[in-house]
Amino acid sequence: MPDILATCHCGAVTLRLPAAPARITQCNCSLCRRYGVLWAYYPIAEIGIAATSPTDTYAWNGRHVDFHRCATCGCLTHWHPRKAGRETLGINARLLDPALLAAAEIHYKDTAGTGLFH
Repeated sequence: MPDILATCHCGAVTLRLPAAPARITQCNCSLCRRYGVLWAYYPIAEIGIAATSPTDTYAWNGRHVDFHRCATCGCLTHWHPRKAGRETLGINARLLDPALLAAAEIHYKDTAGTGLFH
């Protein structure tokens, strides 16, 4: 099966995924709900990230992950963990073809409240 590509609006950032996500997560934490993202999680070693220029990053309160966005068009592309040893990153699934999103199961994570999946 060919690699799946996720791209920002202008195409300056491309993420090469090994497969379409079977499951995506909608998180309602204070940051994710403002970003309006759906997350697809992959092992870091399986993702290829190419950018024509460096991405801008943001780490809320300097905490656990760096959120990356295209410096040209502003699309949030992914988050990458800050802690050594973490092996998973999150891809903004909204950068994928809409047909791939329609085929994925959406899980809702109540990070703003219970911390549980619904």
